[in-house]
Amino acid sequence: MRTSHNKSNLTISQKVDRIVASGKIARREHLVLTSAILSDDKMSEEDRHQINRIFDYIQIGRLKFID
Repeated sequence: MRTSHNKSNLTISQKVDRIVASGKIARREHLVLTSAILSDDKMSEEDRHQINRIFDYIQIGRLKFID
């Protein structure tokens, strides 16, 4: 079972799916995902891939930051 670094009980995959579906990401969510990928050396490859997908979508303009 995947764990999350946020206070909610959503898995990383569920968070990513919600963010992608909405087309928006809060700066705090971005910070949490960035911190998770940089600090958790035990994170699964699937979770790393999901977070990198968010970063890619931000770069190509598919996701917009909200405050």
